[in-house]
Amino acid sequence: METKCSQILNQASQVLLGKEEEIRLALASLFAGGHLLIEDVPGVGKTTLVYLLSRLLGMELNRIQFTNDLLPGDILGTMIYRKESEDFTFKKGPIFGQMILADELNRATPKTQSALLQVMEERKVTVEGQEFPLEYPFLIVGTQNPFFQVGTFQLPESQLDRFFMSLHLDFPSREYEKKILQQRETRSLIEELEPILNASELSEIRDQIHNIHVSDKLLDYLLDLLEFGRSDFEEGAYLSPRASKDLVLGAKSLAFIEDRDHVVPEDVQKIAPYILGHRIGGGKGVLYGQGLIKNMIAKVKVPL
Repeated sequence: METKCSQILNQASQVLLGKEEEIRLALASLFAGGHLLIEDVPGVGKTTLVYLLSRLLGMELNRIQFTNDLLPGDILGTMIYRKESEDFTFKKGPIFGQMILADELNRATPKTQSALLQVMEERKVTVEGQEFPLEYPFLIVGTQNPFFQVGTFQLPESQLDRFFMSLHLDFPSREYEKKILQQRETRSLIEELEPILNASELSEIRDQIHNIHVSDKLLDYLLDLLEFGRSDFEEGAYLSPRASKDLVLGAKSLAFIEDRDHVVPEDVQKIAPYILGHRIGGGKGVLYGQGLIKNMIAKVKVPL
């Protein structure tokens, strides 16, 4: 698995140039089975990253383009009356897939955004009192534009808390942007790639991640970070117990990618801004929240 993980990182970095760290973090989220939120201006490679990782991880990708006229039924599916049998059957929506690209998620109305709350938490859909489970694996990768752009709606805190991790891609350096200009069309490069993992191997990776050791001292350090955030930040109330569980799992996933069987303080420090930042960033954006968390890390003492 370590070899295949390295292959994914290497091949992805050759397509999405200059974003090795973002690719590594995105893999940590997806390996852990967590939903991922990517915030940035259009054109910096958000959807390219999603297409690239779905290809390498061997996951079927369904893309849902969120707009202000999209309805919950367009995502989840609807009950259809069958005249022949004189009853209703459920027609599945595009949410029934393995990796779901919720593109420009914050361009949809709050009513439509709320259609994702149950599937993100319980991985099932309820329509007309009937429950329909989603297959394994199931992951949502949402992209959103900054809130200062026209036609955006703020995501509610309950939905932000369901995203395991958030990323901000930013512009490439001048050196890498020149290489991008010289590179072939990105989508054709992705289509030439062969899947490196399959569903059973993803399941095996998640089992290995859950078995990675975290010491009691490190758990106390993690709790110190959360206590500091909850007491010192106005937005700290949104650092829920789910956030603390995600932080432990994210640190384990990063340790797995680094080929270690235990978590070290650096794992927690490195991944905490991306696990917690969107939860306290709110309407001020992912980067604002990540900055707060980085300041918090600098002030909390690391256990010996």
